Amino acid sequence: MLKVLIIDDEIEMLEGLEKILSNRKDFEITTTADPIAALELIATKGYELILTDLYMNSYSGLDIIKSTKEHSPETKVIVISGYGTIEASVEAMQLGAFYFLEKPFTSKKLFDCIDKALEPHDSETVNDEDDNVITTEGIVYKSKEMTELINVVKKIAPQMMNVLVIGESGTGKELIARVIHKLSNRSNQPFVPINCGALPENLFESELFGHERGAFTGAVKTKPGLLEFANLGTFFFDEIGEMSQTLQIKLLRMLEERKIRRVGGQKEINIDVRIIAATNKELELEVEAGRFREDLFYRLNTMQIKIPPLRERVDDIMPLLEHYLNSLCEKENKPVKNFSPEAKKLLKEYPWPGNVRELQNMIGRAYYLCSTNVIQKDDLPKYISHEAAPVSSDILKLSYKDAKEKTIADFESEYLSYYLKKNSGNISKTAIDCGLDRRSLHRLISKYNIIYKED
Repeated sequence: MLKVLIIDDEIEMLEGLEKILSNRKDFEITTTADPIAALELIATKGYELILTDLYMNSYSGLDIIKSTKEHSPETKVIVISGYGTIEASVEAMQLGAFYFLEKPFTSKKLFDCIDKALEPHDSETVNDEDDNVITTEGIVYKSKEMTELINVVKKIAPQMMNVLVIGESGTGKELIARVIHKLSNRSNQPFVPINCGALPENLFESELFGHERGAFTGAVKTKPGLLEFANLGTFFFDEIGEMSQTLQIKLLRMLEERKIRRVGGQKEINIDVRIIAATNKELELEVEAGRFREDLFYRLNTMQIKIPPLRERVDDIMPLLEHYLNSLCEKENKPVKNFSPEAKKLLKEYPWPGNVRELQNMIGRAYYLCSTNVIQKDDLPKYISHEAAPVSSDILKLSYKDAKEKTIADFESEYLSYYLKKNSGNISKTAIDCGLDRRSLHRLISKYNIIYKED
């Protein structure tokens, strides 16, 4: 039997919750309208689940959460309130609540939430060879920084609040968005991503909101938008900083009214989606420059998650390398067991400007070039093994900002040139290898004037 405690100083609500939960034969239910008595029960009894009102006369649901986490950290707490606000929801989650449920709600909504809270967490595993390496929904990490980040993700995932994920290119912003979706109550519904910089504005609007037949030349039939496909699920706006001002206004309206209108249409369509956005830009600076709407920024930034670059979490480098190496060995008929001590040292010291995406692509290159069952220093790119030309006196004459930009430009040019050569100039294959869309790849090729021959 699962021991459940219900706390609410409104007798009708208390009895109503007890009646609903009594339909579950596996629940042993205790109820109390006295928060002080509840604190004593929490301190002396063990409960798998606690349902508590937020606002009570003497103590609040936040006090209940604090006491529960002190005496029984594994107990799941669901906070219920008819006066729920974003601020209260965030505070409850920060203290360790599993979910913040606003009145009114259906019994199905309540049981869905309870089932999610009580289901076994088999998405997280610990590496047998290194007890400090953890895998959560495909994300491999060991560092304190990522452990703290994933803990925050677990707390906010069950909530409806919008999330803004920020971080440098290649840090895994979409992976974090997918984990939030997977751990949410919407995990059985669609996860729909879109890159805000991948399409021209007119096509982007049609893709996002859909269009009616005859709305524009070529619109031969009505087409629902991606937001409609994502209904009841999660919608992910990648590189939200690239969105045009016109579309920013329309997105803001959708967030405020939870309704959309197809291009060329008159009918408003109700939409229920959780929004996660990501960017590698400093959106506050974009707001100051007038390129991004302040009101939209605050709508998206209900909860912000910042992914640290790989150079700031060096403890994750070897676990990630070993993870991707093992994945390659499973797919290919070529066993490569490890890295030589010299190669390990170089890989740990390298700053990884392209972050996890660069690491993944590099390990693929080293794996295929490796002629033994151990990756050696010579299997690594020259820029990692420090055999590239030393820093020139010319670059040392530049300011830090200009020197950094030139170094990154040199890296990007060499990096893209390698994969274009590897794929005989095939843009589609190169874009996949580099984790870019075709439009972004073409832009970088033009920027660096890279000469290639496409098959």
